[in-house]
Amino acid sequence: MTSQTFTDLGVPAPLIAVLAEQGKNEPFPIQADTLPDTLAGRDVLGRGKTGSGKTLAFSLPLVARLAAKTDRRRGRKPRALVLAPTRELANQIDEVIKPLAAAYDLTTTTVYGGVNQKRQVDALAAGVDILVACPGRLEDLIGQGFASLDAIDITVLDEADHMADLGFLPGVTRLLSRTPADGQRLLFSATLDNGVDKLVKRFLRNEVLHSVDEAHSHVAAMTHHVFVPADADAKKQLVETLASGSARRILFMRTKHQAKKLAKALTAAGIPSVDLHGNLSQPARDRNLAAFSDGRAKVLVATDVAARGVHVDGIELVVHVDPPVEHKAYLHRSGRTARAGSAGDVVTIMLPEQRRDTLDILRKAKISVTPQPVTPTSPEVVALVGEVAPYVKPEPVVAQPQGSGRSQGANAQRKRAARGQGSSDAASRTSTPGEGRRRRGRGAGQGAGATDAAQPARQGQRSGSGRGQGAGGNARIGGGTGRPQGAGRSASGTPTTGMVVGSRSPRTNRRAQG
Repeated sequence: MTSQTFTDLGVPAPLIAVLAEQGKNEPFPIQADTLPDTLAGRDVLGRGKTGSGKTLAFSLPLVARLAAKTDRRRGRKPRALVLAPTRELANQIDEVIKPLAAAYDLTTTTVYGGVNQKRQVDALAAGVDILVACPGRLEDLIGQGFASLDAIDITVLDEADHMADLGFLPGVTRLLSRTPADGQRLLFSATLDNGVDKLVKRFLRNEVLHSVDEAHSHVAAMTHHVFVPADADAKKQLVETLASGSARRILFMRTKHQAKKLAKALTAAGIPSVDLHGNLSQPARDRNLAAFSDGRAKVLVATDVAARGVHVDGIELVVHVDPPVEHKAYLHRSGRTARAGSAGDVVTIMLPEQRRDTLDILRKAKISVTPQPVTPTSPEVVALVGEVAPYVKPEPVVAQPQGSGRSQGANAQRKRAARGQGSSDAASRTSTPGEGRRRRGRGAGQGAGATDAAQPARQGQRSGSGRGQGAGGNARIGGGTGRPQGAGRSASGTPTTGMVVGSRSPRTNRRAQG
């Protein structure tokens, strides 16, 4: 924090009132540094780490400067543009801006892919002041004539380095070229590599550079640990123990499959968990992130791609279950904790054979830490777990009709039923047409008769591959061959972990017993 107040920095009273309602009375360093210049209309390059408060640093001047102008919003022509690399980040930026904008009766909307564009098209047609968008969908809407950037007064590019990592810079360049050259531009990035420096040179005019030094960096507020279990089985037990605490925590995996598998295994063990990765549909991503944000799930299992799209306060622990492949990923993952001035812990789990690569990553990230051999009952582990959360009974999996186990539409069910009929005995092939229709109407697999019952091994393989089921088979942390009870999503629309929130019974600390 700084000794200055938002009033000292020139923030208008209506916005200060909104901040006061949120309990934000003192600016963070990146806000105190940039606000005098951004409120004055200067182009700014902000070198702020994730969690340093940069979203509010650009949201306040964006709203204040739009409110001071007499222009009125027009259909398909927003007045301010914020570009973000991920859908989750776009939504979270919008959540910060929306209450500020409401103080002046300004409107906001979000635009990103993975969802039907009709709502976005309708919002743009009605007229919007502030547009928060991901580059791909915005380019699509502009190409279809549903949006124009001709009236943009202020452009913000957030997490420009992540845009570069994802290969978005060509699209970003095209979009910035469509905005008026005399508009204000604010660019925030942790680094200036991978072409970000070229954006700065091309689109910012007489920019002012502001950077959060290491003393104020969120990395300085983290405590880093490297835990070394004896082998892969000991690692599984350690992961479950670290996940068992009552506070929010994020576990990172390298692959989407492993993230999905771990979330289901933890849920089956009584630890409500959700996954976040690129294979999820947008509604599923929204459901899972909402469950994590509101506390129905205490554990989020994510991949690197999702790492920078998660901005949830109160995350006390980040666990690198799989060490990242390079040091930037380590910093991005770790940046989910120690946000907004709070403290946090970061654990990297390192098997003995991963020692060389893991220590090289930490060295490049400028993290000095000594690896510690541990078991689930080690004092260092118990201290990080803290209070163990109550056991939450997993939601039972609704029995599927025999067959593939997939949860699909009626057409797919009829096709599978027809295939099952074709492989049945001769008696089933001589059934009457009406009988065949009735069999197909019962859903997939019921018309297959004894054929399905005679092939349990193949059923087990197929049951894990259905869209509604997720990975089947040996998904439990401690081994076993049963289907994880956390698979699928309930008919009530709860997150895709199968957990029953509120169905609790006392938990014995069996994880701490190793």
